[in-house]
Amino acid sequence: MQIDPLLRALSEPTRLRIMRLLAHMELAVGELALVLGQSQPRVSRHIRILCDAGVAERRPEGSWVFLRSALGKPGVTSLSAATAALLALAEKEDPIFATRCAEDRRQLAAIRSARAASAEAYFARHAEEWDTLRLLHGADEPVEAALLDTLGGASLGALLDVGTGTGRIAELLADQARHVTALDNSPEMLRIARARLQSLHADKLDLVRGDFSALPFADASFDTVLFHQVLHYAQDPGAVLAEAARALRPRGRIAVVDLSAHEREELRERHAHARLGFSDEQMRALFTEAGLKPAAPVALPGDPLTVKIWTAHREASSPAVLVQEEISLT
Repeated sequence: MQIDPLLRALSEPTRLRIMRLLAHMELAVGELALVLGQSQPRVSRHIRILCDAGVAERRPEGSWVFLRSALGKPGVTSLSAATAALLALAEKEDPIFATRCAEDRRQLAAIRSARAASAEAYFARHAEEWDTLRLLHGADEPVEAALLDTLGGASLGALLDVGTGTGRIAELLADQARHVTALDNSPEMLRIARARLQSLHADKLDLVRGDFSALPFADASFDTVLFHQVLHYAQDPGAVLAEAARALRPRGRIAVVDLSAHEREELRERHAHARLGFSDEQMRALFTEAGLKPAAPVALPGDPLTVKIWTAHREASSPAVLVQEEISLT
């Protein structure tokens, strides 16, 4: 980050307002235009200047483009951290700026309501499909309680929820995680997840569009990786778990919540399941081939299908890594 473009970017009142909004939540270009009461082309010009200065980032998601602050990212420079602190202090000590920012944040209520309405409409369209799947493997609550128990109540550190879908599990585990990354390949599902998770602070949440067979993350990025009713969509689950293991830090854990092996072919035909569940032997072999050490599975019998929770961890390679991972989990 360079000082000259930074100061130029922050020299305009609208851009200051945009940065304070992005400090609270990720917003689409159209949503920012609505809050600011300005045309979308005008807002886009402000966004270009902020992104060029390195203080904001664009993230395409289908036909939408979302904006987020780049000041609160892990590993930010001292200049970035100082800029974030300056903007927060300005809102605290400049009464005129504080009033303008408070008015802008009140407008976010309309954004949240629109997102919630979109989510409700989606579920209304797909209610029969969701209900059919729930009838096969039972209620969600016992599975979620068992997952919390299996993870042990300890800090999950940096959590990756692969195939987050509606964001239900990311929301469930958010209090135990230092940071949540919710990944899905469907823009529509990410919009649903965004509506559910919008109460989380912008610094704690990343919503990312991506493929579970080619995760868009560096090696050793996460302490916990979760697949909740997702792995049965993989044509090659071994490759998917190997990719997850690549993104897992030493001593990190992978949890897979999925169906035990079954013979319900209609799930393949009607719901695009590539795999008809997994046996304990299959999952143990998949974990081992990915370089992970499996633990004993947890079974939750349903009628007619059984849900299982399989977990495995990546062993630490050296005492130095142990120290680093203890720090990352706190």
